[in-house]
Amino acid sequence: MNKFKSSCVLAALIFGTTLFLAGQEPQVPASNPPPPEPPAGAANGPHPGPAAQLPASGPRAGGATKPAAQGPPNRAAMMRKFLGIGAPPDPAAVDRGQKLFVANCAFCHGSTANGGATGPDLVRSVVVLHDQGTGKDIGKVVLNGRPDKGMPKFNMTEAQIKDIAAFLLSRTQAAANRGSYEIQNIVTGDAKAGETYFNAHCSSCHSPSGDLAHIAAKYDPVALQSRFLYPRDRRAFGTEGPPPNPKSEITVKVTLASGQSYEGRLDHIDDFSVALVEPSGEYHSWLLDAEKGIKVEVHNPLQAHADMLPEYTNADMHNILAYLEKLK
Repeated sequence: MNKFKSSCVLAALIFGTTLFLAGQEPQVPASNPPPPEPPAGAANGPHPGPAAQLPASGPRAGGATKPAAQGPPNRAAMMRKFLGIGAPPDPAAVDRGQKLFVANCAFCHGSTANGGATGPDLVRSVVVLHDQGTGKDIGKVVLNGRPDKGMPKFNMTEAQIKDIAAFLLSRTQAAANRGSYEIQNIVTGDAKAGETYFNAHCSSCHSPSGDLAHIAAKYDPVALQSRFLYPRDRRAFGTEGPPPNPKSEITVKVTLASGQSYEGRLDHIDDFSVALVEPSGEYHSWLLDAEKGIKVEVHNPLQAHADMLPEYTNADMHNILAYLEKLK
């Protein structure tokens, strides 16, 4: 069983970055997916809008009552279950184990167990992964040493070894679950340089005394930086959130060769098809190859942010944030 758990953690270590950053985030399935694409030649007609949903609670047919919808499950617990890394170790044991590890092991293995001057990386050690925080596998190495590799014996109690094992387990779990990463202080830029950049590139759409007044009081620095880099609303895996801001909604106008046009919220677009939802709720989709002379005009209110993203230098991003942080 320990080998199976270790395999899960090894897999999580490989795929952890891809799962979380992507930035950054798996998509939440829509509760009302649109109808399937119509066949070629039958794509122009209107389609019915999404079906009405039953209320979350209250009387139903036959007198039955549907239970009230529960809140979203804990994201951290969901991610741990998804990655198969188990429950976190006792924080007090981790704290004690960290102190012991730094005092006795950090010279060779590094203070974070990622490897040091002569010792290997223990975060990806098979022995540590098999141990799973029990101290049984680690204890054999700690008490007996590895003379052939230059590791001496350590005279430690069973409780001390278990505390070190808890610390090492916390390190392997943190490496597997990138969602637990804690961002440190990022307000390190030059506010004056940020103001100059803002006035040159952002002031035509935004105002520090208008839409951005007191913006720094509404968001912490990490969220604030994310909002100007990636302003479109996103929901993280397993969580719920407010509806998208109508001001940021991408709209599209589709004009057919006949001159008839449709406008509404962009639902989907790629090299082969386009789909939209009119304000009335009517859904329309077209296969581009089947509609000769079709004209598609997409309007993205946040396109300027997308265009600027590849232009920012690292200094620009930090300077802008430092300036925005002054708008309390």
